[in-house]
Amino acid sequence: MEKVVIIGTGCSGLTAAIYTARANLKPLVLTGTMPGGLLTTTSIVENYPGFPEGIDGYELMVRMQKQAEKFGARVQFGTVEAVDLSKAPFTLSVDGERVEAQTIIIASGASHRHIGLESEALLERKGVTYCATCDGALPMFRKQPLVVVGGGDSACEEATYLTRFASTVYLIHRRDSLRASKVMAERTLVHPNIKPIWNSVVTEILDVKQDKVTGVRVKNIKTNAESFIESAGVFIAIGHVPNTQIFKGQIDLDENGYVVPKRGTETNVPGVFVSGDCSDHVYRQAVTAAGLGCAAAIDAERYLAELKQ
Repeated sequence: MEKVVIIGTGCSGLTAAIYTARANLKPLVLTGTMPGGLLTTTSIVENYPGFPEGIDGYELMVRMQKQAEKFGARVQFGTVEAVDLSKAPFTLSVDGERVEAQTIIIASGASHRHIGLESEALLERKGVTYCATCDGALPMFRKQPLVVVGGGDSACEEATYLTRFASTVYLIHRRDSLRASKVMAERTLVHPNIKPIWNSVVTEILDVKQDKVTGVRVKNIKTNAESFIESAGVFIAIGHVPNTQIFKGQIDLDENGYVVPKRGTETNVPGVFVSGDCSDHVYRQAVTAAGLGCAAAIDAERYLAELKQ
């Protein structure tokens, strides 16, 4: 039986792994389908303390994992398919195998939110993508007009990154101003190759018949005017959905699916703790996720200590 199982290997999960490993709890850390979490898709992290020149998101996660493993954490590639939190020890089904745990730290993070268009689903990986740093350098996008959908920090970062390859980047946002931080918004709006399309939404991605992206239909939500923008790719950055579906009915979730902590990082199930983007819909920063991972590890360590008494 495992003393601690950590679900997720983003900033939060790996920080929890570092702390529980240093406490000699030998945590089992499960990667899920995206080892390293969403930060691995970020080209440069400029606001994580200790890196004045910035650091590549993937490199930061690799360093965190090595640090956790140095102290005895065991990182296993695997996806949790189901959990039973009705009684202790808790049981998890990991790629068909049963794992028992005295405590669980849920650090499952969040996934990219989709627009919800049929054409979006049909053209995914055929010009529709959710990660500019993963796909932006592909030959199909080079020297072509590209579309980014969104108005937050992620959308601005995607648009700025794509200017390295695209002829023009159209930034489509449903409001008349960006929601991004001031620094990111200013950097985006002054770039000569980024053209904002305000008060607009994408209603269709073309062309399913050609089995590739050729452009988007756009509707102005104030005037109802429709237009067509030629594009070889559509990069969607409209937020995230917490990866908490397997906990529904066992852990208290809010209406958007985020885990609701009770006291500190405790959930409504004693022995189960939560940290990171699957419970934080306010800050959603790497450094706050790491801080919550630290807190969850300390809470889990104290819980286990109380069990011995």
